[in-house]
Amino acid sequence: MSRFIQLHVLTTYPASNLNRDDLGRPKTVKMGGCQRLRVSSQSLKRAWRTSEHISGALGDHFGKRTKEVGKYAYFALTNGVTFAESMEDIAATGGLATLKQAAAAKIARAVAGVFAKNKAEYKAKADAFVEKDFLESLETEQMAHLNPVELAAVGKLVEACRETGKEPEKEALDLLRGEANAVDVAMFGRMLASRPEYNVEAAVQVAHAMTVHKGVVEDDFFTAVDDLNRDDAGAGHMGVAEFGAGLFYLYVCVDRDLLLENLGGDEDLCNRTLGALARAVYTVSPSGKQNSFASRAVASYCVAEKGDAHARTLAEAFLKPVNGEDMLADALAALESKRESFNAILGEEAASMVCGHGRKTLKDLCDFITE
Repeated sequence: MSRFIQLHVLTTYPASNLNRDDLGRPKTVKMGGCQRLRVSSQSLKRAWRTSEHISGALGDHFGKRTKEVGKYAYFALTNGVTFAESMEDIAATGGLATLKQAAAAKIARAVAGVFAKNKAEYKAKADAFVEKDFLESLETEQMAHLNPVELAAVGKLVEACRETGKEPEKEALDLLRGEANAVDVAMFGRMLASRPEYNVEAAVQVAHAMTVHKGVVEDDFFTAVDDLNRDDAGAGHMGVAEFGAGLFYLYVCVDRDLLLENLGGDEDLCNRTLGALARAVYTVSPSGKQNSFASRAVASYCVAEKGDAHARTLAEAFLKPVNGEDMLADALAALESKRESFNAILGEEAASMVCGHGRKTLKDLCDFITE
């Protein structure tokens, strides 16, 4: 059995702004003495996690990352619906018994407090009730990642509290579960500061993607025309949008043994998760500014490795920026050369294959990492 599965991915993006900094510019990083364009690992993982390949195909084993558990529990109790129905539609109403606002809020805060620290309780200002502030007070300070077993436990507790109309006893608030059957939790982990025994170590490590060449952030000056303006020949609106383009290198490392452990030893689910992850990595991009740039891209190449050999990124292959006319071929050659160099230095080698551009197919890639 192979412990490590490593993916070295080359993806070409045309003009785009997939991942912005606090000023709205494409993120960058300096490496090898020059600026590169960058897409953060957080942005990539969010896009993959919510894609049809993972959340769609593995929905029965998919968790929720949120700080609004209390708010949805509150709406379930005041709108006469189950907790699950409330999560599907926050405005849903039903025929179940309802509780008054104060009682429902106390129950909601007690439930939410299991997973993270509650926000300060709501206090009306100058005898005025502000619904937005009240609902925000039902949230927690931090987001928590709940697996399906925990979500089901919350739903059962909400129904028990509906019957009694009272806050749950301390024993009933034992909602955290060790059964980490949520594939997103198993892959990307979770941290509960107040209950570290329920933390899950991430089995999938994702690097920030960066261009293999010097990256330049450019400005796009644009105007918009007012369709009903017949008096002024000028633009109705002017602005500047920043963007970049390039060939990006991405490194992903999966500890298969840890992933299997996080999934409770379920081999079939582990393999389905690996296949779904590979498809997401190869075909899914962050959604930032897609309506403006339509920069949807699939990977050009993926060098996949599996085995017990030492895990390592091949980013050093691009310490010297790629500048050739055939940048894609040069980047792939640099990857394979650096891989051979590391294998020689370390005296070990993992099984490998190359997917894309006349090599193996995406299906071959999924079969390779799951067999």
